[in-house]
Amino acid sequence: MLDHLTYTAPEPKVIAGAKGDWELVIGLEVHAQVASNAKLFSGASTGFGAEPNSHVAFVDAAMPGMLPVINEFCVAQAVKTGLGLKAAINLRSAFDRKNYFYPDLPQGYQISQLYHPIVGEGEVIVDMGPGVARRVRIERIHLEQDAGKSIHDMDPTMSFVDLNRTGVALMEIVSRPDIRGPEEAAAYVAKLRQIMRYLGTCDGNMQNGNLRADVNVSVCKPGDYERYQETQDFSHLGTRCEIKNMNSLRFIQAAIEYEARRQIAILEDGGTVVQETRLYDPDNGETRSMRSKEEAHDYRYFPDPDLLPLDIEQEWVDGIAQSMPELPDEKKARFVKELGLSEYDAGVLTAEVESADYFEAVAQGRDGKMAANWVINELFGRLNKEGLSVETSPVSAAQLGGVIDLIGSGAISGKIAKELFEILWTEGGDPAAIVEERGMKQVTDLGAIEKAVDDIIAANPAQVEKARANPKLAGWFVGQVLKATGGKANPAAVQDLVAKKLGA
Repeated sequence: MLDHLTYTAPEPKVIAGAKGDWELVIGLEVHAQVASNAKLFSGASTGFGAEPNSHVAFVDAAMPGMLPVINEFCVAQAVKTGLGLKAAINLRSAFDRKNYFYPDLPQGYQISQLYHPIVGEGEVIVDMGPGVARRVRIERIHLEQDAGKSIHDMDPTMSFVDLNRTGVALMEIVSRPDIRGPEEAAAYVAKLRQIMRYLGTCDGNMQNGNLRADVNVSVCKPGDYERYQETQDFSHLGTRCEIKNMNSLRFIQAAIEYEARRQIAILEDGGTVVQETRLYDPDNGETRSMRSKEEAHDYRYFPDPDLLPLDIEQEWVDGIAQSMPELPDEKKARFVKELGLSEYDAGVLTAEVESADYFEAVAQGRDGKMAANWVINELFGRLNKEGLSVETSPVSAAQLGGVIDLIGSGAISGKIAKELFEILWTEGGDPAAIVEERGMKQVTDLGAIEKAVDDIIAANPAQVEKARANPKLAGWFVGQVLKATGGKANPAAVQDLVAKKLGA
């Protein structure tokens, strides 16, 4: 996947305390909503934004006698995600009941996978800059159902419950404590999101809660992490605290920074960090205690009696593997190798699957570097300015490709191409037809260009003497000729003629 480059690992984040240096250790549990039209154990819709309690099947509401029925598509999506993370797929997995009471959990338990998850160990390569990356190990991915939503701000005396999310399929992606800094944690979540969006297994919409993370943070003294790696003794990593339900990359970084400094202050003051679950308050920029951290035995896990163990065949997994799309790292490597793009440009173009698809359509059969330049600088620049996305771009890939074809054929210059792009953005239309109808074709008649050069030279004798004494000033004549011809004269032809006549 990354054999075209040599990567080094980033340095761990070091925080200076009052009594010495400390290092961060971070592990994440990312909850990704499975991209599926139906829930994990019912046929109810997963559509976002519906009227409260309008997408609730009898089994979601825990009506008596209602039994869960596994959604095969959700299982396939979990398997595809595991394959995308180069993880082991467990052909036999099982569901368990995780028992706890909460108003928006009608059953009084969550159906999850503790002992036998569907996906085993994998990895994610997180780019941290040119030639720098971190390998984050995935411990497991398990399927589970989401809970509902409690709403506390609609009435001063009552809380309301919306069960539309209840039973929606989630993939919980659990990492090893391999992440060593806030930026790395955010980059890891962003990379997971990117991979799943390429796979089509999660839309990655963090604002809607379709992707959220529980962040486990601890601090240790320099050298302790290496001792953990040698012994696999977690006591070397310090006591961890979990920050729940983070749905913003910026907030993830801010919460980790605050939590690390909070723990360091406690330890340096002679205190003990208590293992607990905390929430991040973005208004005050701090974490606050939510509850003591539960262990597995607190939930009284036991095998779900209504669901048989899940047995899948290797042939079925192989079929999913054969249908896998090209993943972002592979696509980026191909853009660098086959199209000659820089690492940076390839990274920008593959950051989102829609951007990569758009670029590939523009670059098809054309110069890759020119296509990348137009997509990144002209298109992305204008989209950012207008607050639009590639999906809502007024200029299609076919239209932008048409502009590049006109440049390549010599029909228009780069300056005219930018004017044409503006017309396409505001009015639409066919690029070639617009150039023909509006007389925007580049002047390639050497006789006409030579006349324009002669006129400019004749009108500026003083400037001619200066240019002959200092050839660098010849560019002034080129600019004047292009201005006089409305930017239509072929720049290369103008430059050659100016140089020839000034050197005569």
